[in-house]
Amino acid sequence: MKQYSAKRSIQILAHILEQYGIDKIIISPGSRNAPLAIHFSEIDAFQCYSIVDERAAAFVGLGMSKSIKKPVAITCTSGSAATNYYPAVVEAFYQNVPLLVLTADRPADFVDIFDGQTIRQKNIFQQHSYGDFELLEDDSSTSSELSADDYNFETIKKAVELCIEKSGPVHINIPLTEPLYNLLEELPVMPAVEKTIQKKNYELPSNLVADWHTSKRIMILAGTLSPNPELEAQLSQLVKNHTVVVLTEMNSNLQHDKFFAHIDRYITDFSEEDYHTYAPDLLITIGQNVVSKRVKQFLRKAKPKQHWHIDEYWQPDTYYSLTQKIETKPEVFFSKLLKSINLEPRPYFNLWDVLKDKKDAKHEEYLNKAPFSDFYLFKQLSNQIPENYRVHFSNSSAIRYAQLFEYQKYDVYCNRGTSGIDGCTSTAMGFAMMEDEPTILITGDLSFFYDINGLWNQYIPPYTRIVIFNNGEGNIFKIIPGPSGTNALDEFIATQHHRNAELLAKNFGFDYTRVEDEISLDRVLPNYFKPDSKPKILEVMTSGCNNADILKQYFESLK
Repeated sequence: MKQYSAKRSIQILAHILEQYGIDKIIISPGSRNAPLAIHFSEIDAFQCYSIVDERAAAFVGLGMSKSIKKPVAITCTSGSAATNYYPAVVEAFYQNVPLLVLTADRPADFVDIFDGQTIRQKNIFQQHSYGDFELLEDDSSTSSELSADDYNFETIKKAVELCIEKSGPVHINIPLTEPLYNLLEELPVMPAVEKTIQKKNYELPSNLVADWHTSKRIMILAGTLSPNPELEAQLSQLVKNHTVVVLTEMNSNLQHDKFFAHIDRYITDFSEEDYHTYAPDLLITIGQNVVSKRVKQFLRKAKPKQHWHIDEYWQPDTYYSLTQKIETKPEVFFSKLLKSINLEPRPYFNLWDVLKDKKDAKHEEYLNKAPFSDFYLFKQLSNQIPENYRVHFSNSSAIRYAQLFEYQKYDVYCNRGTSGIDGCTSTAMGFAMMEDEPTILITGDLSFFYDINGLWNQYIPPYTRIVIFNNGEGNIFKIIPGPSGTNALDEFIATQHHRNAELLAKNFGFDYTRVEDEISLDRVLPNYFKPDSKPKILEVMTSGCNNADILKQYFESLK
């Protein structure tokens, strides 16, 4: 026997979600959101997932949404539970990942009366969401004399369509009075939803074509992008005849022999003269957050005459030279541009190509002598991970090491919206839950331990893999300039520790392997990716290595 919530607002919400095909619901436990949990879990069209920790749950939802490329709904109880969603909401906002955030709430007149779990939830995410909405309680009315049902129907529809149109987080706050557990065996019939989602059209301005033809040094810089075969094919056309220089990062998910995929390798020792020598006169940027600090410094000093940024949602002036905001998808822009331009070779490409050959040779020379370390691990992983794996990197050191090696053959993901270490594990696990192909997370120790509850998840597939490089601290702070000169480094900045993941792995049902030297790592890796009945964690202990010095020596060797 089915048990549906008697709350009309919940019935309407579920109906509209079903109409728009939003069928993945993450539920965190609580009393006030019990009507949502009961109702969603009884509807066959929905796939519901129970994740206890709200912070982890929201990041799991983010990872799921990145995989399936449509909104995922997350729901929690009132009070502090809702605030725990905030880190993932911010990340989704800056990555443009559609999350529908459903927070149950006490009635409005409970706020600030010091009752349990009553906080100011209305508009709580307004700085980092595309919309904050609040439903009416059943049997309420509005100033326009709309019934609560009509108002809630219109409000939910608007929120859902905004979430889809903006591809980002939208919040619906849902006040609920007691009783919370009145149930029905049958649902009333509800009207179909008339969908009014807006689609944008883009026309290429003629002046851009003219500016393209007069530019002698054209550079395309790709930041964080989802895998996009159409865009990859378009950019491949542009480099085929050496028409442009295309700089990519690992999380750009673009691969071609004539793309320059290791920016930090090539520009590490640029002088003031080099900034001018290699500078573009037309810079075109696509995608979001760029990892390389060096390329940001380079382009800010280069001061290109023109800078076009192509994105549906964001037009940031990252390099202080933005001249053209192109508000469309990159593949839409380039499909129109390619029909209007000549693909003539430019000497600018050859200039960069000579630099690439020189730096690549020095890179290979250093690889042959690199000792066991974080650096060595990333080199080995780039050679050993099977090509069907989806690769997630945590922030801080992990994604920076990845930029130096050959990971372009994989689909690569990293939470670069805000670039925080919180939620990296949860995001990867959410992504893995939706994938038929295996997912691997490569993470530092602090990122891993910070998000332990990312493993408190009964839905993680057995073909999921996690590699932790445990250097006993936040080693990034010994690499970047500044922190190493302070007395606070070890305890308060790098936060040295002596923890390992063995007991955590076993507690959460993961197979666990630990290695502490080069021979063991090389022996373990080939078998690590073979199928097993449980997901696996490989912890590589490198705290005894001079990881920071080895990386610094690498960059010295490139000069």
